[in-house]
Amino acid sequence: MSVQELEAAVAQLDPEELARFAKWFEEYQADEWDRQFEADVAAGRLEALGRQADEDFEAGRATAL
Repeated sequence: MSVQELEAAVAQLDPEELARFAKWFEEYQADEWDRQFEADVAAGRLEALGRQADEDFEAGRATAL
């Protein structure tokens, strides 16, 4: 199925179905983001960022939230 076909199908949903689809898609995207983040952590892709954050904190370059 192409993106154009998906767009056409979504455009035909009634408001209740559209709300259900939107909720599902938001959850799907969040789950995909989580999976990618976990894969990046497992592969060590965030190590440099973690070290930089530690260095910034130790040097007093961090701001409390």
